Amino acid sequence: MSDASPSVPRSPALPLLRAAEARRIALAAQGFARPRPTRAGVRAMHGALARMATLQIDSVNVFARSHYLPLYSRLGAYDTAQLDRLLFRRGAPYTECWAHVAAFIPTRDWGLFGFRMADERARQQARPDGIAHRHRDVLEWVRVELAERGPLRPAQLDHDLRRVRRGPWWDWDVVKSALEHLWRWGEVAIAGRHGFQRTYALAEHVIPDEARADVPRPDAVRELVRRAARAYGVATASDLADYWRLRDRRAVLTALAELAEAGEVEQVRVEGWTSAGRALPAWRHRDAVCPRRIDRVAVLTPFDPVVWFRDRALRLFALDYRIEIYTPAPRRRYGYYSLPVLVDDEIVGRVDLKADRGAAQLLVQSAWWEDGRPSPDTAERIAAELRLAARWQGLESISVGRWGDAADELAGALGARRHERVR
Repeated sequence: MSDASPSVPRSPALPLLRAAEARRIALAAQGFARPRPTRAGVRAMHGALARMATLQIDSVNVFARSHYLPLYSRLGAYDTAQLDRLLFRRGAPYTECWAHVAAFIPTRDWGLFGFRMADERARQQARPDGIAHRHRDVLEWVRVELAERGPLRPAQLDHDLRRVRRGPWWDWDVVKSALEHLWRWGEVAIAGRHGFQRTYALAEHVIPDEARADVPRPDAVRELVRRAARAYGVATASDLADYWRLRDRRAVLTALAELAEAGEVEQVRVEGWTSAGRALPAWRHRDAVCPRRIDRVAVLTPFDPVVWFRDRALRLFALDYRIEIYTPAPRRRYGYYSLPVLVDDEIVGRVDLKADRGAAQLLVQSAWWEDGRPSPDTAERIAAELRLAARWQGLESISVGRWGDAADELAGALGARRHERVR
């Protein structure tokens, strides 16, 4: 989604934010201006989740499962089992939805994504070769199984499939695909997880009736843009659209115009936010605050809202960020799972972390500085954060590899043993 030609007129009198102010506003909106609690309990978790509005799910578990990291970045060491109970138990106040992508949202927000579920169903039904037509009987079988038996793990359906297999194409991959499509269409909801394996149920068995009520598309888009604006503090239209992966540019701009008229957002200019030599229009939420400073060190997952939209990360932090998990090892620039390191209001470096649980050791596979050398105490501050991260994950020691221009300095600050480069 381009920001180059907004429908809202620009004015030379628009407020101008300095780049550093925009960074502090954005970080404050995400909770980084708040001191970490001494002991992060359920209330602190609810607060962090409310500020983010959604929590992306990803299966990557090199250092810690990705959905654990955004709360760690904001709250410090906390009990992940407590978060699991909050997210996964039956009747939990959160559910999984295709929001940003696969993500947790408050269960009461299910209806805001009804238009997306309807669009996804319509796309599949419009395809003659799509699952809605080719495997209609598989979809119906899954519906009946869930209706008669209640929530089921995929393994339980797999067991039954062996008894009732109805043709050479009725294999397990098709049934898994049916479950996922029914979830994307809103017919099925996630009723929890067993380990990290989803349990599926009919939506009416999991999502309260009032949460499943249809929300008209314009109202839903406006509410999602409102929430993205609050979560980001200051943002372009493309930033706000990406927060929920909204594809309709006109609908997003219409929502912004309505929110601006209601006084919930105001259009601003941000120093350095340009495209093709023209200033990018931006909007600041009325509740956004600009603290005098951010005092924080945090390691960020690639799926944290602070950096998940790469265009925004480049604008805010001059961070040109790509995940290299799928990059062949010889071509990796920073490492398999290199994580941005936030120090105060800047991204100062990247560390590629791996938990060697057999040896109870945190491996810093590589460490890099971003452009420019940081202040003399930066390595010590990052070292303190890595010690905390290791303890949070139950790891007793830290070893630093020899790859990256920050590796020696960080190893010295940690007093850590060294290991050879591992791509």
